Formats: sequence, C-alpha cells, structure tokens
Amino acid sequence: PWLIQMGGDRAGWYSWDHLDNGGHSSARQLHPEWQNLALGDHIAAWSPTGLIADAWEVVALEPARFLGLRGRSELRSRTTRSGSSRPAAYTEGLWGFLLEEVDAGRTRLLVGGYQVMRPRWLERIVDFWVYPPVHWVMQARQLHNLKRNIEGAHASKQ
Repeated sequence: PWLIQMGGDRAGWYSWDHLDNGGHSSARQLHPEWQNLALGDHIAAWSPTGLIADAWEVVALEPARFLGLRGRSELRSRTTRSGSSRPAAYTEGLWGFLLEEVDAGRTRLLVGGYQVMRPRWLERIVDFWVYPPVHWVMQARQLHNLKRNIEGAHASKQ
C-alpha cells in the first residue's frame, strides 16, 4: 500500500522532498484515497520548472508483490506517451519494486531499473557523473523512509 500511493500529487516519493516532491512532505501514513492504481495509470512527479507532470506510467502491477513504472520524456521536460515516436533527445527508464516475503512477518523490498538517454554523448556523461550518485542518495533515502513509515504503522497497531 505504501508503494501504490506514491506520486507527486499523492503521497510523494518518501525521499528528499525538497528535491523530488516540490517541497511537499511525503506521507507518513497510509491514505485510503490513494490505494487505487491500475495498469496504464500515470503517476505524477514534480518537473524542474516546479510544475506537476505525468512522469511514470504503470506498466506492471501485481498487488502486494510488484510495481513496474516506465517513464519517458523529452530532454525539454515534456513527457511522451507509450506508442509515440521517440524524439531526438530523450530519457527513458523502467523502475521496478518487488516485495519478497522473507519469513512470517518480514518482507524484503527489492528495487531496480534502467535508464537510457539520447544523444549518446550526453548519456555517457550523465550516466557516469550525475545519475548514479544522485539516484543512490535519493533511493537510499526513499528506502529508509519507507522502512520508518512501515515499522511505525506496525508498532501503532500493537
């Protein structure tokens, strides 16, 4: 349920809110109104211009098990839809969240993905110098905050 409610116009991304959530605080509890998500839905994110944009499309969904998101945008910060032709300068990626039961009462969250960018010369620079350190910091914060939220919700039920 924590992953299902992610999004810039929903619960946020549970990361560094000033960087990836337009300065809005990510949710620290579950919200019933954000628990509906289906294949083909779009999840919003904050753009560099400070506006909300459809950034991720739900391309795989297995409730309580897997969430797969696909994003593609022109480098001029405009998102492009599935099925449309790729512009000359774009970024595209997949982001997957897999929940794996470890034992009774414990679950592991595995996160992975890929990104491609054109033109290739820019991809070489961004994928080596920018994307790995920035994404690592953001993803680590997201995982930390998800763990805090989930454990806090579990403790409050007892």
